[in-house]
Amino acid sequence: MALGQIIRERREQMKLTLDEVSNRIGFSKPYLSTIETSKVKNPPSDDLLNKLEEVLGFEQGLLLHIAHLERMPSDIRQKYETAEAEVQKWRQIVKNVIDKEVSPNKLGKLVSKKKLKMKQDRVPLSAGRLVPVINKVSAGYPRDFNDLDYPVGIADDYIRCPDVHDPNAFAVRVVGDSMEPKFSEGDIVIFSPAAEVNSGDDCFIRFTMPHETTFKRAFFESKDKVRLQPRNDKYAPAIVEGKRINGIYRAIIKHEIL
Repeated sequence: MALGQIIRERREQMKLTLDEVSNRIGFSKPYLSTIETSKVKNPPSDDLLNKLEEVLGFEQGLLLHIAHLERMPSDIRQKYETAEAEVQKWRQIVKNVIDKEVSPNKLGKLVSKKKLKMKQDRVPLSAGRLVPVINKVSAGYPRDFNDLDYPVGIADDYIRCPDVHDPNAFAVRVVGDSMEPKFSEGDIVIFSPAAEVNSGDDCFIRFTMPHETTFKRAFFESKDKVRLQPRNDKYAPAIVEGKRINGIYRAIIKHEIL
């Protein structure tokens, strides 16, 4: 999420007008508008960002951090974010071990708690992150693909997602045509364990024994039944037992392959 968009959304959440913010911080309304719409020619000063943090209730230093990242040359920022992604990855692994959610000899076997809906701690606002592309997922019926070979945050490839702030978000490349026309072969789809899952959402579903995954619309038919519905009408839906599912995550962003 761009700096201007972050500032505008917080201002609107607080039901403040540009005039009100302008009067409080001593900068003109037109200039604030150019910041919010990312049309400003020169980066906002640290003094202005400090005042916005105070008036809009941001954590001290957050807007400065985001602005400084945006000022970085793209190659330097890529190196920084890659290093940060690695640090976050190992922090998560250590936390899982400490919390006894993942034993040391099974670090690569458990990616999520065995719940259809997962609750995560509130994630602080940040400048976005590099999301791991864990592997390919079939958009057809479940196949012999075991994504559990990838511990949380570890992958062979990453994709930059400035609008994603969930530290456990992950991405997959779509295989097959059963989710067309919305999702096509080769599209990269981002999933967030922190996002609430509702009946009818496009979801990444993980099964237990055998460890398989698939990408479908998930409809909660009853307490113990889930209907996995392809978007492509030429494929039939499948009804599965809820106890077979140990992870279900909503799609939040699609990156099309041009």
